[in-house]
Amino acid sequence: MRVDDFDFELPNDLIALHPAEPRDSARMLVVEPGRGMEDRVVTDLVDILQPGDVLVANDTKVLPADLRGIRVRGENRSSVAFNLHKRVDARTWKAFARPAKRLAEGDRLELGNGEQEPLLATLSEKGEGGEVTLTFDLSGAELDEAIKSHGAMPLPPYIGAKRDLEERDKSDYQTVYARHDGAVAAPTAGLHFTESLLERLAAKGVAFERVTLHVGAGTFLPVKVDDVKDHKMHAEWGVIDEDTVSRILAAKARGGRIVAVGTTSLRLLESAARATGTLAPFSDDTDIFITPGFRFRVVDVLMTNFHLPRSTLFMLVSAFAGFETMHAAYRHAIENHYRFYSYGDSSLLFRADLPSDAGTNQ
Repeated sequence: MRVDDFDFELPNDLIALHPAEPRDSARMLVVEPGRGMEDRVVTDLVDILQPGDVLVANDTKVLPADLRGIRVRGENRSSVAFNLHKRVDARTWKAFARPAKRLAEGDRLELGNGEQEPLLATLSEKGEGGEVTLTFDLSGAELDEAIKSHGAMPLPPYIGAKRDLEERDKSDYQTVYARHDGAVAAPTAGLHFTESLLERLAAKGVAFERVTLHVGAGTFLPVKVDDVKDHKMHAEWGVIDEDTVSRILAAKARGGRIVAVGTTSLRLLESAARATGTLAPFSDDTDIFITPGFRFRVVDVLMTNFHLPRSTLFMLVSAFAGFETMHAAYRHAIENHYRFYSYGDSSLLFRADLPSDAGTNQ
């Protein structure tokens, strides 16, 4: 398929710059292939989901991975910025540099806001497309704490280009159930949940399971090829433990629907099922690229925000709910002024090949 097949016109004023307040008051477009679509709100999940269903959420925690500072090369100093996107080891990160043309291997870096001692690093490798490798003087937990102290929340570029970072972004751009440091972009479907909504879903008998996929900044990279098959995904590290796998499989065997909260949860679940055809424990990198024709083995329902034109995520939802269905759903969303992207509204998508009795009215 051509990347152009996943293009659509999006009015600029539909890009959300702040989340709904409260989080769970956001609109939610319910899409059931073959049945149609319905305008709801996120709190309606309590009515839509059934006892025995399982929400699977990504509990990664966003690091303030936007680092700015000075490149030091002898007596020459120049302002640079980095967006960390993947941890390599205890002291090394892959990052996207701005502007990369100012940098060379061996450059020393002094990173921070100037209000405290800088975080020191060396540019140890320079790749293509602005990607670099940074080797920090600190390592492990000490480095993690320094990044938190010196960095800023890495707002998506389509928000950062329209407004400055605000204090509220520290909490707005983090799920209420975030647990494990390592992401440099939020699993944004989860931003719609509140503690109150989770409690109401639990009281109804909807299970809540956690998996971890450390979302990388590669999720924001534009697709620069013409043919979908030529695109290369950036790898991200994820884990699903054995106990979580056992509970999900048991729920599925009882007829419960597996509801992935976000494309990151879905990608991790389907990665963990690729080798054997059924869900299994997983602890590894994944660069899974889901496009129309993909065979889903685990996830029945996907809760996700509205995505960029020509993006890998719009390709994923088109694979999940159907190419024509998702183009129609996005036309409806645009015509009805749904808010798009990370801080925008939500959708609840039922898989195109689900049995006809597996939707909201069972």
